[in-house]
Amino acid sequence: MKIVTIVGARPQFIKAAPVSRLLRRVAGEVMVHTGQHYDRQMSAIFFDELQIPQPEYNLGVGSGSHGWQTGQMLIRIEEVLQAEQPDWVLVYGDTNSTLAGALAAVKLHIPLAHVEAGLRSYNRQMPEEYNRVLTDHVSDLLFCPTATAVGNLAREGIVEGVRLVGDVMYDAVLFNAGLAEGHVSVLGQLDLEPGDYALATLHRPNNTDDPERLQSIIAAFSEIEPPLVFPVHPRTRKQLLDAGLESRLALSQHPRFVEPVGYLDMLALEKNARLILTDSGGVQKEAYFFAVPCLTLREETEWVETVDSGWNLLVGANRSAIVEMARQFKPQGTPPLSFGDGHAAEKIVHSLAGREG
Repeated sequence: MKIVTIVGARPQFIKAAPVSRLLRRVAGEVMVHTGQHYDRQMSAIFFDELQIPQPEYNLGVGSGSHGWQTGQMLIRIEEVLQAEQPDWVLVYGDTNSTLAGALAAVKLHIPLAHVEAGLRSYNRQMPEEYNRVLTDHVSDLLFCPTATAVGNLAREGIVEGVRLVGDVMYDAVLFNAGLAEGHVSVLGQLDLEPGDYALATLHRPNNTDDPERLQSIIAAFSEIEPPLVFPVHPRTRKQLLDAGLESRLALSQHPRFVEPVGYLDMLALEKNARLILTDSGGVQKEAYFFAVPCLTLREETEWVETVDSGWNLLVGANRSAIVEMARQFKPQGTPPLSFGDGHAAEKIVHSLAGREG
């Protein structure tokens, strides 16, 4: 059995790692990196830290408009699939790499499997929502992380090939949490004390590409009790520069702008934070796994379980709401286990192995 795995963005490297480690023991996996994330801190370092081989193909697509980027990926992935002739194509999540891989597979009549199937934010202003919906509707195997995701698919008439396996990111956190303990030096490097700082991430276009939302969020960051550390995504840095915001805030040292950090450093920062503010789906979940309160800088989330549990609060881009909740939000108890048993990768590989071609 040969499987071509398509990845392209930092969250997908994390999700693919536990599956890839198992796949390579029982099957022939060929990993294709589209190059959607290409900065070392957003790409190559992850393969090193996650203990998976470098991709067999790096397509080097890079940045561009959604249409251009997806089109370039589709062309180049199709060439790889024609050369490799796999039994399955495996895609992850909801990026342009996901959709391009899905379209290339189905047009060549190669069976398609989608990890993180069934997620819905019901916000069609987000390109990720179209990517995940379209991919689900052309997939042969749909690996769902939660019961909510299974229900979402059923409401859209998708019941064949659906598997409730749990969340591969939970697998990854369980595997890597111990390794992250060796990376707590990042706290010393940033002069941070465990439990005494807030951690922020920001990268989604509806926040970074909207000057009013971006200014409101950054203004809120500057009002939250320091220290607040902010690893800045490359495209977010560009938008901050364009808006004239980065230089003003860098001078104030609050929030503290830092370069993107590796996965294990990020886990260490998340685990030891008193509060996390993010618009990332993956960081929402990692906050949940580590029982760290999370404020999500969106009006909706595909990870509704984190909100229903009381450990995640949707605050959007409203400055006053962000600042007020940063002071007041203090969940109690322990987050319930909503994302499987930590063996999602095993269930995915077993399912693929049982349905060759």
